[in-house]
Amino acid sequence: MPRQWIFIANAGAGERMGAPVPKQYLEVNGRPLLCHTLDAWLAYAGECGAAGIAVGVADGDGWWEKIKKNYPPSITESPGGATRMETVWNGLQTLAGRAGGDDWVLVHDAVRPCVPRGDIARLAEAVDEGGEGAALGCLISDSVKRGGEGGRMVASVARKNLWRVFTPQMFRYAQLHDALARARAQGEVFDDEAGAVQAAGGKPLLVAGAAANIKVTTPDDLALAAAWLARRG
Repeated sequence: MPRQWIFIANAGAGERMGAPVPKQYLEVNGRPLLCHTLDAWLAYAGECGAAGIAVGVADGDGWWEKIKKNYPPSITESPGGATRMETVWNGLQTLAGRAGGDDWVLVHDAVRPCVPRGDIARLAEAVDEGGEGAALGCLISDSVKRGGEGGRMVASVARKNLWRVFTPQMFRYAQLHDALARARAQGEVFDDEAGAVQAAGGKPLLVAGAAANIKVTTPDDLALAAAWLARRG
């Protein structure tokens, strides 16, 4: 029976935040963002019997060294990369020999601490039913414009069937490995796993998830994350 593996992409520098530490280590409600994220995934792993959790860590990351002491030693580390895609690729290499080709890998951003466990479970159910990989997201409700030079609007984009795509994104180990290997060989860089799988001919599913599953990128996002986490309790 295929197992589930969890990979947390945690090697980003968070330059847009303008903070003295990487954004995943900024405190929200008294704890680093990464801790909230790890807690959600440890709870989910316990519920679903996940085979393991791996965390991508940048070279010389002293903050992680302090945090990991509070978590099970079974959590595996893998080296971060120059891009998110490379960090995920390195994570797959860490799982090589342990994960089977038909096993599922759930990739999640360290700075999405508000992901509801119910959404993760729904994602896993969707891929189990359809056999294809999938990503959480939500339909866009705002008007969409394409910007041009000087920040001026140059076109309106119909929002029908347009989605904001979140993490986790869930794919079979072999499918994701082959898609990223293809991208690396062709010099392509993708912002998410679904893009790489799609470019390799896959048709990932879109699974509706809560808008609360925000990616913390700016200082304003920190306040939103604090509110959502306090509400979740």
